[in-house]
Formats: sequence, C-alpha cells, structure tokens
Amino acid sequence: MSPTPEQRRAARHQLGTDSTAPAARRGPSGGRKKPITVDAIISTAFGLVETEGYEALTMRRLAAALETGPSSLYAHVVNKEDLDELLIGRLCAEIDLPEPDPAAWRQQIVSVCTRLRDQYLRYPGISRAAFAAAPSNLDTLRVAEGMLAILLAGGINPQAAAWAVDSLSLYVGAYSLELSLANRRIGRGDDGWVVGRDELLRRFAALPDTFPQTKRYAAELTAGTVHDRFDFTVGLMIDGLPGSRRDS
Repeated sequence: MSPTPEQRRAARHQLGTDSTAPAARRGPSGGRKKPITVDAIISTAFGLVETEGYEALTMRRLAAALETGPSSLYAHVVNKEDLDELLIGRLCAEIDLPEPDPAAWRQQIVSVCTRLRDQYLRYPGISRAAFAAAPSNLDTLRVAEGMLAILLAGGINPQAAAWAVDSLSLYVGAYSLELSLANRRIGRGDDGWVVGRDELLRRFAALPDTFPQTKRYAAELTAGTVHDRFDFTVGLMIDGLPGSRRDS
C-alpha cells in the first residue's frame, strides 16, 4: 500500500529531504516535462510569491504553473498548510546560527531576527505562512532552537526566553508582512494609503487642536526609516526581558 500524505510528511520531517520518488507525468506531453518533486513544488511556489505575492499562492494556481493538476501536488504535500511549512522551512534553512556567546548574545539575537526579516522580505507576504501554526519542520525548529540557546546564554530565565522567542518571531513576521503589503500598494500606484514623510507631516499639521501631542511631536512620530523602527522595537523587547543586561 502506498504511504499516505501524512506518512510522507512525517518522513520528510524525519529525513529532512523529499523521501518520495518523482511523480511520473501523464498525457502526451508528459515525457517532455520535468518530474514533479517537493523541491520543484517549493521552487515554483516561491517564484509565484515573488512575482504575484503570497495571496496569489493557491494549490490550483501552483498546479497550473507546474502544468499539472492539483491531485498531482497532493502526492507530495498534504495540503496548503503543509506547503506553507515547507516554504518557511526552506527560508529558515538558509539562516546561519551563531554559537551562543554570553558576551555578545544581544547582537546575536538581533542578527538572527534581522536575517529572518530579510528572508521574509524576499517574497512579498510570505511571513503570513508562518502565522497560526505550530511548526514541526526541522529547519524552522532549528532557528527557534538557536534563538532560545542565545537568550539562555545571555542569562535570560527559561520561561522568559521561551516567550521571547515566540514574541520576537511574531513581531518579525508581522513587520515583514506590513512592509510587504505597503510595498505592493506602492507598486500598484496606490499612494492614497501609503504616503511619505512629507505628506504625513502635512496631514499632522492640518489636524485640529484636539490633537496637540501629535501636532507638536510630528517630527518624532515620522522620524527614521522602517528598519530603524525595526531595530528599536527588537532592542526594546530584548532590554525588557527579565535578567537582560544592557552592558552585555
């Protein structure tokens, strides 16, 4: 009896590879097309997200890009959620993790968060695939393991370190998603909702006097680049951890 999709998924997680044989193409053009594999599915999915955004990625759209039917995909991936986990896992696999250093733990955790952010930003909206899921992909879990080890090396108590990994990962994903959405709106010429600093300053200056703090501190509210704000927020989260040492 052929293995079920769940068994194939479990085998992938155990071995870290595509454990199934390539699916043979059927039909008159089958011999001229590349076989369908998990790697081919993932690579094609990333191509779609890069050009059309994550919201365009469906199993039907992916099957069309591979010139096959959705049923052929389900021979390799369990469902869309399984595909999401494979995509995030592939991005996480490319992240180098440092050996935890008690003397440099703050810089190390910021570096991992920044690298994860940059991975997400390569593919518009892809961080949405990491939300509302308990990861089981070994590459995704490897990054979480590395972040936890860094925080523990910095003297953060285990419970705070565990929750910090979750909080930092959530912030990185949300930040990346918002920036991706803003960039796509700009790319579509939808400048009514995404505006620059000069326009924001003009709008704040035009507010009624019932917004005295916003009008007074408009320069501060609009200062810095988006990545400046990212660095500030990650630093704020780290400095607020029980046991964190600013001088470490």
